[in-house]
Amino acid sequence: MESKQFAIFLLLIFAGLALFVFNQSSNGSNPFFLARQICQSSKQVNDTSRSDALESALSEASMENKTVIIAIINKAYVEGDKSMLDLFLDGFWLGEDTRHLINHLLLVAADQTSFERCKFLHLHCYKLETAGVNFDAEEVYMSQDFIKMMWRRTLFLGETLKKGYSFIFTDADVMWLRNPFPRLKYNQSIDSLDLQISTDKFNGDQWSEANPINSGFYIVRSNNRTISLFDKWYTRKDDSAGLKEQDVLNNMIQEGVFKELGLRVRFLDTLYFSGFCEVSRDFKAVTTVHANCCRTISAKVVDLTAVIHDWKRFKSLTNSNQTSILQWTNHVACHNSWKRHR
Repeated sequence: MESKQFAIFLLLIFAGLALFVFNQSSNGSNPFFLARQICQSSKQVNDTSRSDALESALSEASMENKTVIIAIINKAYVEGDKSMLDLFLDGFWLGEDTRHLINHLLLVAADQTSFERCKFLHLHCYKLETAGVNFDAEEVYMSQDFIKMMWRRTLFLGETLKKGYSFIFTDADVMWLRNPFPRLKYNQSIDSLDLQISTDKFNGDQWSEANPINSGFYIVRSNNRTISLFDKWYTRKDDSAGLKEQDVLNNMIQEGVFKELGLRVRFLDTLYFSGFCEVSRDFKAVTTVHANCCRTISAKVVDLTAVIHDWKRFKSLTNSNQTSILQWTNHVACHNSWKRHR
């Protein structure tokens, strides 16, 4: 008897549910459609919230001319007794006329650990949303996750331009030893250069598209031309398997995309914007030192620590004859980082 009553009870529930669905459908309000609408509305709210958070972060870090300095970090960059982030910030502290620039640095964190570390240091911080992808580990050069992270970076920087912000993008393995702005032909006038980008090796001509670019340090002005460039750049992602975003941009340059978009582009001299691929010959001129041509974070930390020591030694010398013969310490750890993986 009890089982019969229970069966009748279930039938009544199903009948009531069917009647409800019928009534809602008759009124043009399909409940399943409504549920989908709720999900879509929730996504729109989340997208708006993220957009507002980015706008707030950019606004707080921005200079008066809507220019920010952007670096992207993850867990691997903030861990260790002396982390890559620590060294990066040391450059601002020890460099010439660089300390105030920290006020305009926005650290974009690819995971919760690096975001919390950034907040602890009381810097300008933004948490990059990377749904379905975990970027907290070290992304070894040219690994699949490394390539994914580089493309995510490109998308984010394009979004920044669309919000009207110009920026210097810098990898966190770039030592800022001098304020770069005096060396950059940069202003917000209509005749200003659109893009100035570092090179692995400088061929002697700052306007030559034959210079091999390095996307680890560049300054870009927000306008329709540069927004179009980043859009075109990112759309190449799915057709460029096995290529990092820098290689894709280099290919686009050779295809004539800069001329096609009417971009005014300058390629930066390694005398001033140097790296491990091609070191600056002049301590008195060097502005930034990038740990490029290096495969692992641990190797970069070792050799950038040597860069800091070399810079301190240079700053301690008062005799110009002494500084003229000063040389950078060999980048042994970075050189060896390639040997282990051959």
